[in-house]
Amino acid sequence: FLSLVAEFCCGFFVILILGNFWFLAVLYLLWLYLDWATPHTGGRRSEWVRSWTVWKYFREYFPIHLIKTCELNPNHNYLLGFHPHGVLVAGAFGNFCTGPSFKTLFPGLTPYLHIMPIWFGCPFFREYIMSAGMVSASKESVSYVLNKEGGGHASVIVIGGAEESLNAHPGSLTLNILKRKGFIKMALKHGAHLVPVFSFGENDLFKQVANPKGSWLRNVQEKLQKIMGFALPLFHARGVFQYSFGLMPYRQPIHTVVGSPIPVQRNLNPTTEEIEQLHALYLQKLRKLFEEHKRNYGIPEHKSLIFE
Repeated sequence: FLSLVAEFCCGFFVILILGNFWFLAVLYLLWLYLDWATPHTGGRRSEWVRSWTVWKYFREYFPIHLIKTCELNPNHNYLLGFHPHGVLVAGAFGNFCTGPSFKTLFPGLTPYLHIMPIWFGCPFFREYIMSAGMVSASKESVSYVLNKEGGGHASVIVIGGAEESLNAHPGSLTLNILKRKGFIKMALKHGAHLVPVFSFGENDLFKQVANPKGSWLRNVQEKLQKIMGFALPLFHARGVFQYSFGLMPYRQPIHTVVGSPIPVQRNLNPTTEEIEQLHALYLQKLRKLFEEHKRNYGIPEHKSLIFE
């Protein structure tokens, strides 16, 4: 979805350059130069864009729900680890970038969804995603949010990243997290409380071409991901007027469950051992969150999370 909108915006920019409106393109390039750091310094959200009626229909299509399990004190800053990535990341976008659900359930907290910096280099598209509350996933950007005085700010990071989207098969419970410890270090350096978030149904929106690890397709996808910075899962679902084939996601309910916070004391220079300990605790809390709620959302009793 993001790719399609980005391509449209880039195409529009090319039309400006090649057409009689090249001066508008030049003015925008000047604006881009002057505004380049904004995605790394909190972005530029618009409550008007975040409350567009189209997002209401987007959330109701699946539908998307946000589930609260514990109070989050707005006097603290938080780092929310979102799992799994899926193909569309619909739960993260629907709950943290649109509508009133998060604000209603967690008053006093402002969520910032961190995405790959590459998206903010796309003309016009960058303005759209910033207005929805998205900011860069760079260390500078995360630090800016978590370092705000007085609390009340929540960085939302899709921990598995683009690589995890290649595991987004219906029923898959494999998370790319064992080697991902940068978010733990950021939480420690800023004293941000860690909150595990699991989005049930996220991997059930599309069917993906079989790409087991070691297959030629998976090898190509992983190489392209390292080169371009984002993955290219080969997926399909339903059409607009038929259910047999298309690129429209299946209408599968998504329940994004926000867990209880893990208190974190500020530590400007955490040791490797301290990072490992907090990482292990986070995995423990994430697994507990999943186990406590899986029965409510159709996960068989024998199924458990797989960390890799």
